[in-house]
Amino acid sequence: MRTSDFYYDLPRELIAQTPIPDRASSRLLVYNRADRSIQDCVFSDIVRFLSPKDVLVRNNTRVIPARLFAHRGDTGGSMEFLLLKRTGEKNWECLARPARRAIAGREYRVNDELGVRVLGNTDADGGKRIELIFDGIFEEVLDRAGQMPLPPYITERLEDKTRYQTVYAVTNGSAAAPTAGLHFTKELLGRISESGTDIVDVLLHVGLGTFRPVSEANVEDHVMHREYYEVTPDAAERINRARPNGGRIFAVGTTSCRTLESVSGEDGAIHAQKDWTGIYITPGYRFKAVDALITNFHLPESTLLMLVSAFMGREEALRCYEHAIRERYRFFSFGDAMLIL
Repeated sequence: MRTSDFYYDLPRELIAQTPIPDRASSRLLVYNRADRSIQDCVFSDIVRFLSPKDVLVRNNTRVIPARLFAHRGDTGGSMEFLLLKRTGEKNWECLARPARRAIAGREYRVNDELGVRVLGNTDADGGKRIELIFDGIFEEVLDRAGQMPLPPYITERLEDKTRYQTVYAVTNGSAAAPTAGLHFTKELLGRISESGTDIVDVLLHVGLGTFRPVSEANVEDHVMHREYYEVTPDAAERINRARPNGGRIFAVGTTSCRTLESVSGEDGAIHAQKDWTGIYITPGYRFKAVDALITNFHLPESTLLMLVSAFMGREEALRCYEHAIRERYRFFSFGDAMLIL
């Protein structure tokens, strides 16, 4: 397959720059794979498509304010660090920009509380190993020093940091939000739970791949990034109860989907485990665990669009995207959503 097979033309004005005031009022395109039908709904309508036998699986990772703007004390030269992977108490792998100036041994200051010492390079383009210099509680220091790592296509300032977090975010570690979950409110989740649908948490920390485009001409030549995940025994047991009882497994976002497919056996059974996954889902993949997918609208030629195309067919995915463009849906992280049944 060619990467260009997953290209579509998107008017720039449809790239959502800010979240809408009410999360659950986003639009929802509902696609049914059985009859290839498309419905235009509101996200809060999702309750209508869930049954008491179903299980809704969500990713409870929490985005850290991982973007650090720093400067050298001696020359005043500026540097941007994007924290990606914690490797020790104060050590991280990150992206640096401009990377050529981030030489091992150099130190930078973010603010009065936080400094950065460059240790060396990683295998990633622009990747660096760094040590953070601080006293006190890391999470509190980082919250004051860092900024949310919004994607480069968002150019407007985010006034409220919580809008780039899901309302159920718990475990710190992501460099980007699992954006399909941004549409849920606590009230909507309460309605879903009261209707009888079980809501189960898994964990996958969103990492480098979110910021890395597919640059290879052939889809097969792309090397997928690896991300840390956890599925607890309780989560596995509750998810595994759904299908024998006639229920379906709904994955909230591509991160939950990749997690479930990483831990499922050939029979679709979910196994509790902690590990790193580099699963790369493209058309031709046979889904074992996921029956329905909730997802946002993704960038052209991205691995996320390839996953969606694997789930519903490339031609049908692009047809739905054409419909969304025609109907003026909002795209990408702060945009509208799809439900694929």
